[in-house]
Amino acid sequence: MSEKVLSKKGSGMMALLLIVFLYIAAVIGCITVAPIINMFYYGTFMFYMATAIFVICIAWLCLGWIALLGLKVLKPQEALVLTLFGRYVGTLKGEGFYFVNPFCTSVNPAAKTHLNQSGDVDSGARIQVGKQSAEISAFSKKLSLKIMTLNNNRQKINDCLGNPVEIGIAVMWRVVDTAKAVFNVDNYKEYLSLQCDSALRDIVRIYPYDVAPNVDTTGDGIADEGSLRGSSEVVASRIRDEIQQKVMDAGLEIIEARITYLAYAPEIAAVMLQRQQASAIIDARKMIVDGAVGMVEMALERLNEKDVVHLDEERKAAMVSNLLVVLCGNRDAQPVVNSGSLY
Repeated sequence: MSEKVLSKKGSGMMALLLIVFLYIAAVIGCITVAPIINMFYYGTFMFYMATAIFVICIAWLCLGWIALLGLKVLKPQEALVLTLFGRYVGTLKGEGFYFVNPFCTSVNPAAKTHLNQSGDVDSGARIQVGKQSAEISAFSKKLSLKIMTLNNNRQKINDCLGNPVEIGIAVMWRVVDTAKAVFNVDNYKEYLSLQCDSALRDIVRIYPYDVAPNVDTTGDGIADEGSLRGSSEVVASRIRDEIQQKVMDAGLEIIEARITYLAYAPEIAAVMLQRQQASAIIDARKMIVDGAVGMVEMALERLNEKDVVHLDEERKAAMVSNLLVVLCGNRDAQPVVNSGSLY
Protein backbone atom coordinates (compact mmCIF):
# COMPACT_ATOMS: atom_id res chain seq x y z
CA MET A 1 0.00 0.00 0.00
CA SER A 2 1.48 3.34 -1.07
CA GLU A 3 0.19 6.85 -0.67
CA LYS A 4 -1.84 8.41 -3.49
CA VAL A 5 -2.25 12.17 -3.15
CA LEU A 6 -5.46 13.52 -4.68
CA SER A 7 -4.48 16.06 -7.33
CA LYS A 8 -8.01 16.89 -8.51
CA LYS A 9 -9.62 18.60 -5.55
CA GLY A 10 -12.97 20.31 -5.80
CA SER A 11 -13.30 23.84 -4.44
CA GLY A 12 -15.15 23.70 -1.16
CA MET A 13 -16.29 27.32 -1.32
CA MET A 14 -17.82 26.91 -4.79
CA ALA A 15 -19.56 23.71 -3.70
CA LEU A 16 -20.90 25.37 -0.55
CA LEU A 17 -22.26 28.35 -2.50
CA LEU A 18 -23.88 25.98 -5.02
CA ILE A 19 -25.52 23.92 -2.25
CA VAL A 20 -26.86 27.05 -0.54
CA PHE A 21 -28.13 28.38 -3.87
CA LEU A 22 -29.92 25.10 -4.61
CA TYR A 23 -31.53 25.16 -1.15
CA ILE A 24 -32.82 28.66 -1.75
CA ALA A 25 -34.05 27.68 -5.22
CA ALA A 26 -35.81 24.60 -3.79
CA VAL A 27 -37.61 26.70 -1.17
CA ILE A 28 -38.70 29.22 -3.78
CA GLY A 29 -39.72 26.39 -6.13
CA CYS A 30 -41.90 24.75 -3.50
CA ILE A 31 -43.62 28.04 -2.66
CA THR A 32 -44.13 28.91 -6.33
CA VAL A 33 -45.07 25.53 -7.82
CA ALA A 34 -47.49 24.35 -5.11
CA PRO A 35 -50.30 26.77 -6.13
CA ILE A 36 -49.65 26.16 -9.84
CA ILE A 37 -50.39 22.43 -9.51
CA ASN A 38 -54.00 23.19 -8.57
CA MET A 39 -54.40 25.39 -11.65
CA PHE A 40 -54.06 22.47 -14.10
CA TYR A 41 -56.15 19.37 -14.59
CA TYR A 42 -54.79 15.96 -13.71
CA GLY A 43 -53.21 14.24 -16.74
CA THR A 44 -52.08 17.38 -18.53
CA PHE A 45 -48.44 18.03 -19.41
CA MET A 46 -48.19 21.15 -17.22
CA PHE A 47 -49.61 19.23 -14.29
CA TYR A 48 -46.91 16.57 -14.57
CA MET A 49 -44.23 19.21 -15.09
CA ALA A 50 -45.23 21.20 -11.99
CA THR A 51 -45.55 18.02 -9.93
CA ALA A 52 -42.06 16.85 -11.01
CA ILE A 53 -40.52 20.20 -10.07
CA PHE A 54 -42.26 20.13 -6.71
CA VAL A 55 -41.06 16.58 -5.96
CA ILE A 56 -37.47 17.47 -6.95
CA CYS A 57 -37.53 20.52 -4.66
CA ILE A 58 -38.87 18.48 -1.74
CA ALA A 59 -36.30 15.72 -2.36
CA TRP A 60 -33.44 18.26 -2.37
CA LEU A 61 -34.70 19.86 0.83
CA CYS A 62 -34.73 16.44 2.48
CA LEU A 63 -31.54 14.97 1.06
CA GLY A 64 -29.42 17.96 0.05
CA TRP A 65 -27.61 17.93 3.38
CA ILE A 66 -25.75 14.80 2.22
CA ALA A 67 -23.69 16.98 -0.13
CA LEU A 68 -22.44 18.95 2.89
CA LEU A 69 -20.62 15.81 4.07
CA GLY A 70 -18.23 16.22 1.16
CA LEU A 71 -16.89 19.54 2.49
CA LYS A 72 -13.47 19.12 4.13
CA VAL A 73 -11.30 21.74 5.83
CA LEU A 74 -7.59 21.10 6.32
CA LYS A 75 -5.10 23.19 8.26
CA PRO A 76 -1.37 23.29 7.51
CA GLN A 77 0.44 19.97 8.08
CA GLU A 78 -2.77 17.93 8.13
CA ALA A 79 -3.98 15.10 5.89
CA LEU A 80 -7.13 13.04 5.35
CA VAL A 81 -7.09 9.42 4.17
CA LEU A 82 -10.29 8.79 2.19
CA THR A 83 -11.98 5.51 1.36
CA LEU A 84 -15.08 4.90 -0.76
CA PHE A 85 -17.07 1.79 0.21
CA GLY A 86 -13.93 0.21 1.65
CA ARG A 87 -11.60 1.10 -1.25
CA TYR A 88 -8.73 3.53 -0.76
CA VAL A 89 -9.24 6.47 -3.12
CA GLY A 90 -6.49 8.87 -2.02
CA THR A 91 -5.17 11.31 0.53
CA LEU A 92 -5.99 14.99 0.88
CA LYS A 93 -2.93 17.09 1.74
CA GLY A 94 -2.35 20.81 2.10
CA GLU A 95 -4.36 23.49 3.82
CA GLY A 96 -7.60 24.59 2.20
CA PHE A 97 -11.35 24.10 1.82
CA TYR A 98 -12.16 21.09 -0.38
CA PHE A 99 -15.14 19.21 -1.74
CA VAL A 100 -14.94 15.45 -2.28
CA ASN A 101 -17.41 12.67 -2.87
CA PRO A 102 -19.81 12.94 0.10
CA PHE A 103 -19.88 9.15 0.44
CA CYS A 104 -16.11 9.05 1.07
CA THR A 105 -15.16 8.35 4.67
CA SER A 106 -11.94 9.37 6.40
CA VAL A 107 -9.89 6.68 8.16
CA ASN A 108 -7.57 7.07 11.15
CA PRO A 109 -7.39 4.08 13.52
CA ALA A 110 -5.15 6.03 15.93
CA ALA A 111 -7.56 8.94 16.36
CA LYS A 112 -8.56 7.87 19.89
CA THR A 113 -5.05 6.88 20.99
CA HIS A 114 -3.37 9.28 23.41
CA LEU A 115 0.28 8.63 24.16
CA ASN A 116 2.69 10.57 26.36
CA GLN A 117 3.69 12.80 23.46
CA SER A 118 3.22 16.20 21.93
CA GLY A 119 0.26 16.57 19.58
CA ASP A 120 -1.93 14.15 21.51
CA VAL A 121 -4.07 16.82 23.13
CA ASP A 122 -7.48 15.75 24.30
CA SER A 123 -10.04 17.50 22.11
CA GLY A 124 -12.98 16.64 24.31
CA ALA A 125 -15.16 19.37 25.77
CA ARG A 126 -16.42 19.33 29.34
CA ILE A 127 -19.89 20.61 30.20
CA GLN A 128 -21.31 21.08 33.67
CA VAL A 129 -24.94 20.90 34.71
CA GLY A 130 -25.46 21.70 38.37
CA LYS A 131 -22.93 19.73 40.43
CA GLN A 132 -22.27 17.07 37.82
CA SER A 133 -20.06 17.35 34.78
CA ALA A 134 -19.76 15.25 31.67
CA GLU A 135 -17.12 15.04 29.00
CA ILE A 136 -17.96 14.99 25.31
CA SER A 137 -15.12 13.74 23.11
CA ALA A 138 -14.93 14.66 19.44
CA PHE A 139 -12.12 12.73 17.80
CA SER A 140 -10.77 14.06 14.52
CA LYS A 141 -9.94 11.64 11.71
CA LYS A 142 -7.20 13.94 10.41
CA LEU A 143 -3.59 12.80 10.45
CA SER A 144 -1.01 15.25 11.73
CA LEU A 145 2.08 15.59 9.55
CA LYS A 146 3.92 17.70 12.12
CA ILE A 147 7.07 16.62 13.93
CA MET A 148 5.96 15.03 17.19
CA THR A 149 7.87 13.96 20.31
CA LEU A 150 7.21 10.64 22.01
CA ASN A 151 8.33 10.34 25.64
CA ASN A 152 8.12 6.66 26.43
CA ASN A 153 7.97 5.45 30.02
CA ARG A 154 11.21 4.60 31.77
CA GLN A 155 12.22 0.96 31.39
CA LYS A 156 14.30 -1.32 33.59
CA ILE A 157 16.77 -3.16 31.36
CA ASN A 158 19.84 -5.28 32.10
CA ASP A 159 23.02 -4.00 30.47
CA CYS A 160 25.62 -6.31 28.92
CA LEU A 161 27.07 -7.05 32.38
CA GLY A 162 23.68 -7.98 33.81
CA ASN A 163 23.28 -4.83 35.91
CA PRO A 164 19.70 -3.50 35.92
CA VAL A 165 19.50 0.12 34.74
CA GLU A 166 16.56 2.47 34.27
CA ILE A 167 16.53 4.38 31.01
CA GLY A 168 14.09 6.68 29.21
CA ILE A 169 14.20 8.11 25.69
CA ALA A 170 12.49 10.88 23.71
CA VAL A 171 11.82 10.15 20.04
CA MET A 172 11.04 12.84 17.46
CA TRP A 173 8.99 11.43 14.58
CA ARG A 174 6.45 12.26 11.89
CA VAL A 175 4.16 10.58 9.37
CA VAL A 176 5.56 10.58 5.82
CA ASP A 177 3.27 8.02 4.14
CA THR A 178 -0.33 8.28 5.30
CA ALA A 179 -1.53 5.17 3.46
CA LYS A 180 1.08 2.94 5.11
CA ALA A 181 0.40 4.49 8.52
CA VAL A 182 -3.34 3.80 8.26
CA PHE A 183 -3.51 0.50 6.37
CA ASN A 184 -0.24 -1.36 7.01
CA VAL A 185 -0.54 -1.39 10.81
CA ASP A 186 -3.53 -1.50 13.11
CA ASN A 187 -2.59 1.58 15.16
CA TYR A 188 0.57 3.42 14.13
CA LYS A 189 0.95 5.28 17.46
CA GLU A 190 0.83 2.12 19.56
CA TYR A 191 3.02 0.38 16.99
CA LEU A 192 5.64 3.15 17.29
CA SER A 193 5.57 3.02 21.09
CA LEU A 194 6.03 -0.77 21.08
CA GLN A 195 8.90 -0.63 18.58
CA CYS A 196 10.62 2.08 20.64
CA ASP A 197 10.53 -0.20 23.68
CA SER A 198 11.84 -3.15 21.67
CA ALA A 199 14.65 -1.18 20.00
CA LEU A 200 15.68 0.35 23.31
CA ARG A 201 16.04 -3.09 24.89
CA ASP A 202 18.00 -4.44 21.92
CA ILE A 203 20.57 -1.62 22.02
CA VAL A 204 20.94 -1.18 25.79
CA ARG A 205 21.79 -4.88 26.21
CA ILE A 206 24.90 -4.34 24.05
CA TYR A 207 26.46 -1.67 26.27
CA PRO A 208 27.63 -1.60 29.89
CA TYR A 209 26.47 1.24 32.08
CA ASP A 210 30.03 2.46 32.55
CA VAL A 211 33.31 1.63 30.83
CA ALA A 212 34.20 -2.03 31.47
CA PRO A 213 37.20 -4.10 30.31
CA ASN A 214 36.92 -6.81 27.64
CA VAL A 215 33.53 -5.60 26.34
CA ASP A 216 32.88 -5.31 22.59
CA THR A 217 30.00 -2.93 21.82
CA THR A 218 30.63 -2.44 18.09
CA GLY A 219 30.62 -6.09 17.02
CA ASP A 220 34.10 -6.04 15.49
CA GLY A 221 35.52 -8.48 18.05
CA ILE A 222 37.77 -5.85 19.65
CA ALA A 223 37.15 -4.54 23.16
CA ASP A 224 36.33 -0.83 23.26
CA GLU A 225 35.37 1.87 25.73
CA GLY A 226 31.72 2.22 24.70
CA SER A 227 29.20 2.70 27.52
CA LEU A 228 25.72 4.04 28.12
CA ARG A 229 27.02 6.88 30.27
CA GLY A 230 30.03 7.87 28.19
CA SER A 231 28.74 7.18 24.65
CA SER A 232 25.23 8.59 24.87
CA GLU A 233 25.38 10.16 21.38
CA VAL A 234 26.42 6.88 19.76
CA VAL A 235 23.83 4.90 21.71
CA ALA A 236 21.06 7.37 20.78
CA SER A 237 22.05 7.19 17.12
CA ARG A 238 21.93 3.39 17.15
CA ILE A 239 18.53 3.48 18.87
CA ARG A 240 17.22 5.87 16.20
CA ASP A 241 18.46 3.63 13.37
CA GLU A 242 16.97 0.56 15.04
CA ILE A 243 13.55 2.20 15.46
CA GLN A 244 13.60 3.54 11.88
CA GLN A 245 14.23 0.08 10.53
CA LYS A 246 11.28 -1.31 12.47
CA VAL A 247 8.71 1.42 11.60
CA MET A 248 9.59 1.87 7.93
CA ASP A 249 6.62 -0.28 6.87
CA ALA A 250 4.31 1.97 8.92
CA GLY A 251 5.19 5.07 6.90
CA LEU A 252 6.93 6.82 9.81
CA GLU A 253 10.20 8.74 9.85
CA ILE A 254 12.32 8.85 13.00
CA ILE A 255 14.11 12.18 13.04
CA GLU A 256 16.01 11.89 16.30
CA ALA A 257 16.21 9.86 19.50
CA ARG A 258 17.65 11.15 22.76
CA ILE A 259 18.33 9.55 26.14
CA THR A 260 16.43 11.59 28.72
CA TYR A 261 17.06 9.49 31.84
CA LEU A 262 19.78 7.03 32.79
CA ALA A 263 20.48 5.57 36.23
CA TYR A 264 21.08 2.30 38.00
CA ALA A 265 17.96 0.53 39.25
CA PRO A 266 17.09 1.38 42.90
CA GLU A 267 17.96 -2.11 44.18
CA ILE A 268 21.63 -1.77 43.18
CA ALA A 269 22.03 2.02 43.10
CA ALA A 270 23.51 2.19 46.63
CA VAL A 271 25.98 -0.64 45.97
CA MET A 272 27.08 0.88 42.68
CA LEU A 273 27.53 4.24 44.39
CA GLN A 274 29.83 2.60 46.92
CA ARG A 275 31.70 0.95 44.07
CA GLN A 276 32.16 4.27 42.31
CA GLN A 277 33.32 5.87 45.54
CA ALA A 278 35.80 3.05 46.15
CA SER A 279 37.13 3.39 42.62
CA ALA A 280 37.51 7.14 43.09
CA ILE A 281 39.32 6.61 46.40
CA ILE A 282 41.71 4.10 44.80
CA ASP A 283 42.47 6.48 41.94
CA ALA A 284 43.07 9.31 44.41
CA ARG A 285 45.35 7.13 46.53
CA LYS A 286 47.38 6.18 43.47
CA MET A 287 47.94 9.84 42.68
CA ILE A 288 48.89 10.60 46.29
CA VAL A 289 51.38 7.72 46.45
CA ASP A 290 52.95 8.67 43.11
CA GLY A 291 53.33 12.24 44.31
CA ALA A 292 54.67 11.20 47.71
CA VAL A 293 57.31 8.90 46.18
CA GLY A 294 58.43 11.71 43.90
CA MET A 295 58.66 14.12 46.82
CA VAL A 296 60.73 11.61 48.89
CA GLU A 297 63.12 11.06 45.98
CA MET A 298 63.49 14.80 45.55
CA ALA A 299 64.13 15.28 49.30
CA LEU A 300 66.87 12.64 49.38
CA GLU A 301 68.51 14.03 46.27
CA ARG A 302 68.49 17.58 47.66
CA LEU A 303 69.97 16.42 50.96
CA ASN A 304 72.76 14.66 49.13
CA GLU A 305 73.40 17.61 46.82
CA LYS A 306 73.55 20.15 49.65
CA ASP A 307 75.55 17.75 51.84
CA VAL A 308 73.25 18.63 54.73
CA VAL A 309 73.46 15.31 56.51
CA HIS A 310 74.92 11.88 55.87
CA LEU A 311 72.50 9.01 56.41
CA ASP A 312 73.20 5.32 56.27
CA GLU A 313 70.76 2.92 54.60
CA GLU A 314 68.88 2.23 57.83
CA ARG A 315 68.34 5.93 58.53
CA LYS A 316 67.31 6.54 54.94
CA ALA A 317 64.72 3.78 55.24
CA ALA A 318 63.37 5.31 58.46
CA MET A 319 63.24 8.74 56.85
CA VAL A 320 61.43 7.42 53.78
CA SER A 321 58.94 5.61 56.01
CA ASN A 322 58.24 8.73 58.06
CA LEU A 323 57.85 10.94 54.97
CA LEU A 324 55.46 8.50 53.31
CA VAL A 325 53.37 8.29 56.49
CA VAL A 326 53.16 12.08 56.65
CA LEU A 327 52.44 12.60 52.95
CA CYS A 328 49.98 9.72 52.49
CA GLY A 329 48.11 10.01 55.79
CA ASN A 330 44.49 11.13 56.00
CA ARG A 331 45.16 13.37 59.01
CA ASP A 332 47.69 16.05 59.80
CA ALA A 333 50.98 14.73 61.16
CA GLN A 334 51.73 15.17 64.88
CA PRO A 335 55.54 15.09 65.08
CA VAL A 336 57.47 14.04 68.20
CA VAL A 337 60.40 16.32 68.95
CA ASN A 338 63.56 14.47 70.05
CA SER A 339 65.71 16.72 72.27
CA GLY A 340 68.48 14.15 72.65
CA SER A 341 70.96 12.63 70.30
CA LEU A 342 69.79 11.03 67.09
CA TYR A 343 71.77 7.89 68.06
